[in-house]
Amino acid sequence: MIPVTKLDGSTYWINPHMIESMEQNPDLTVTFFSGKKIVVKDKPQEVIDRIVSYRKQIGINAIEI
Repeated sequence: MIPVTKLDGSTYWINPHMIESMEQNPDLTVTFFSGKKIVVKDKPQEVIDRIVSYRKQIGINAIEI
């Protein structure tokens, strides 16, 4: 799980493997495979960096096929 910051300033933990897409308009909207969406304060690159770090931590750092 990786942390993101909701618009009210609270921390929300998400499963990065369930993210379908992210769109910045102007806040970042994260869409999951389930169809659920959350809006966060974090910048896209911050979330991407957390995902990469998380995947390295759990041993998934190779390109998936």
